[in-house]
Amino acid sequence: MLPRDQQRLEKIIDYCRQIKSTVVRYGDSLEQFQTDVDYQQSVSFSVLQIGELVNGLSDEFKAATSSEMQWHQIRGMRNIVVHGYGSIDLSVVWGTVQEDIPALEQFCLQRFENCAGSDGNGASGSDSSGY
Repeated sequence: MLPRDQQRLEKIIDYCRQIKSTVVRYGDSLEQFQTDVDYQQSVSFSVLQIGELVNGLSDEFKAATSSEMQWHQIRGMRNIVVHGYGSIDLSVVWGTVQEDIPALEQFCLQRFENCAGSDGNGASGSDSSGY
């Protein structure tokens, strides 16, 4: 794995964890998410950042892992958040938070740890203990 891919995976892990922390802070409820603009903006910012980081992954990495992770859809969600102009379907974003973000975090952790295990370094900025 290229060093830039490794760095981006670590940052994606951090944003996934920020989303999880936000859910703990505001509540694990679609209704709460739909009515709290601060909650929506916090999650949306992290989703946007994840999309930007995915865009910066090497084409080789994305091609090699495309059967496991749908990078194009992740980038597409970023575009929806950025260009939705107030018409974002919040239930879709919530579904992403509940299903896709944990799967993305797990995927990135596995890839990052596999790579880090070969050189003896762990995910220095990431704590795998959860929240």
